[in-house]
Amino acid sequence: MISLPAGAYALVTGASAGIGEEIARSLARRKVPQLLVARSAEKLSALAAELRSASGVAVEAIPLDLEADGAAERLVAATEGAGKPVGLLVNNAGFGWYGPQSEQGLERTLRMLRLNVAALVELTDRLLPPMRARGRGLVLNVASTAAFLPVPYMSVYAATKAFVLSYSQALHEELTGTGIVVTALCPGTTRTDFHRVAGLAPGERVRFPSLSAETVAEAGLRGLARGRAVVVPNLLDSAWIFTGRLVPRAIPPKIAAALFSRLKRAPRD
Repeated sequence: MISLPAGAYALVTGASAGIGEEIARSLARRKVPQLLVARSAEKLSALAAELRSASGVAVEAIPLDLEADGAAERLVAATEGAGKPVGLLVNNAGFGWYGPQSEQGLERTLRMLRLNVAALVELTDRLLPPMRARGRGLVLNVASTAAFLPVPYMSVYAATKAFVLSYSQALHEELTGTGIVVTALCPGTTRTDFHRVAGLAPGERVRFPSLSAETVAEAGLRGLARGRAVVVPNLLDSAWIFTGRLVPRAIPPKIAAALFSRLKRAPRD
């Protein structure tokens, strides 16, 4: 069960679509007040209004681009600084991009690092002190099964998720006994717009059993409530992750390269 201090909110980034939206819906079913963050003001406001009506609890939209300079600081000012304490932080905002690194473009790569890594760390770092002062807190960081191996043709994305996994596991141990739980959610193939946003041609994806975003969201929240450090929602993903640890380190990237090199990219502008 997700339990927050009286008057506290869940803060969900990247809440306007995909896994973030389903986490927000799952929290609304649990009657958890929320502060929803994403760039898309229209979609976010519509979702907040829908969840307010359905749940009867406070759900507020905060349109914000977390890639922008000072965005995390402004977000903390609009939450903790405005008398809306954050009892649960869901760091879900992020994106990936497919293709050889030499063709991805430096600006896109730096944007990915700012959003997937820097914004996540800054938000967590700014919100942990008030959580510690209250003696309670929950942090759910959305990583990926890509965190468990290098992924050619999505090299930076996989590296950002490896960072999120390592960072989350370390914080989980550091914060043992403080009343704060940090969990890394590591979904594999999920039925969202991720592949389209990543620049893949319509219908292109690694052929592996997928889960719905709702299933992934529920698995993450259940694992967080149980105090788990890492949640891998798909049992088949857990199996290949375990198997990958038994073979030489050079083998998994070769397998990943064989799979990802065959995917087709959408036409570039």
